[in-house]
Amino acid sequence: MPTRALLALAALVGALVLTVTGGGTLAHRAPLYAWYTVDAVLFALALAALRRVPRRQVAPLVLAGSVAVAAVGLLAPPRTSDDAYRYVWDGRVQAAGISPYAHTPDDPALVGLRDPGLWPVGGACEGWDVRRTAAGDCTRINRPAVHTIYPPVAQAWFLVVHPFGGGVRGVQAAGALLAVATTGALLVVGRGSRRAALWGWCPGVTVWSANDAHVDTLGALLLVVALGCLARRRLTAAGLLLGAAVAVKLIPGLALPGALPRRPARERLVLLGSALGASALAYLPYLAASGTGVLGYLPGYLKEEGYEQGRLDRFGLLALVLPDGLLPWAAGAVLAAVCLWVLRRGSPDRPWDGALLVTGTALLVVEPAYPWYGLLVVALVALDGRWEWLAVPAAGQYLYLTGGMGAQQLGYGVASVCVVAGAALRGRAGRRTRAAAAMPPSGSPSGPAAGPASGPRPADRAVGGDPAEARQR
Repeated sequence: MPTRALLALAALVGALVLTVTGGGTLAHRAPLYAWYTVDAVLFALALAALRRVPRRQVAPLVLAGSVAVAAVGLLAPPRTSDDAYRYVWDGRVQAAGISPYAHTPDDPALVGLRDPGLWPVGGACEGWDVRRTAAGDCTRINRPAVHTIYPPVAQAWFLVVHPFGGGVRGVQAAGALLAVATTGALLVVGRGSRRAALWGWCPGVTVWSANDAHVDTLGALLLVVALGCLARRRLTAAGLLLGAAVAVKLIPGLALPGALPRRPARERLVLLGSALGASALAYLPYLAASGTGVLGYLPGYLKEEGYEQGRLDRFGLLALVLPDGLLPWAAGAVLAAVCLWVLRRGSPDRPWDGALLVTGTALLVVEPAYPWYGLLVVALVALDGRWEWLAVPAAGQYLYLTGGMGAQQLGYGVASVCVVAGAALRGRAGRRTRAAAAMPPSGSPSGPAAGPASGPRPADRAVGGDPAEARQR
């Protein structure tokens, strides 16, 4: 029995329970710093213990742990984000036969859809997750005076979830199911690799996927399945799933360059065509109902989040060396250079490698204040294994709780150092491995006569240097 791993996992789940049920909220953030730190340390210890688990026991243990980690998020209403209430509203509006892009939540035309769960009545309208509309009504829906921002596949998901509870608890349960399904997909694509625990046991999954129920988890699941199809050369299916992921949120589009390297022109056309076709088809019903209203609040959101020329509050690391007027151009140049490198040097057999590099770099450059944008990075790390990239969503979490340009530069600066240091250490280890492989064993003849014995074992190469996994093969 993997006793040590079970104890470490139990400690992690116990800490997550305390984090969710009494570890603070967005209105009372101080306890979150301590609990998130404890969760991260226990997460690392659980991963270390998992390395010693026999390979045949890895998949069941990772999946069981994923269920426990996701279920913890259901122990309390959302504590650090109110986006889930918007999901409930958009699903309810669609169930009533109305386009979610047609009206703002505070529109008097939709008064008949209100209930006390989203529109509290009586008492004071106080708390981090409530606000008053211009008409004086109290609501838990954020930005009630603007149209929804969520793309059509996300809207379809809200509609699918609506009959199962019709409230925030149903949306949370759906988020937990998506999180566990993503763990299952990672185990399938990775052929039972213990790297799936990088997602399944991640404390961020408890907070962002289950408790706060962010729809980004659906995009992560679709992306993982798409990359799995791509690795098996199922190009049309991969393209359709990539297009669907982009139509959940636009961020999964950053993974597309990782899907294209060193492929024949025909394969690239199939991938791009099916991805664009899936996104376009998803938009058609809503486009017919709402016209250009399907853009929703996206332009206003970009302005609000500090990406408007003339009042930039992002690109903090680049701002240390460049004037504001050059920041968007420099960010675009950095991202273009990384995309070009991936297109020229990426592996068609490991599309998640390039997808992680582009997606992670984009977040490091753009520096969003929302950590759940990093769920894609967590999923890609679980495929690729470069754990140092987990510093990127951690930086987003720090910025989300702290705020300000100083926190942005500190958080993402530390994340950048972690990524660079991890890459350097990994490259150094790789050079040592290649040097050892080229050296004939002691007492053996050198040169061609040494034969296959002079190289590393196939099992060692297959698991990326994980000795415990190598021993079990």
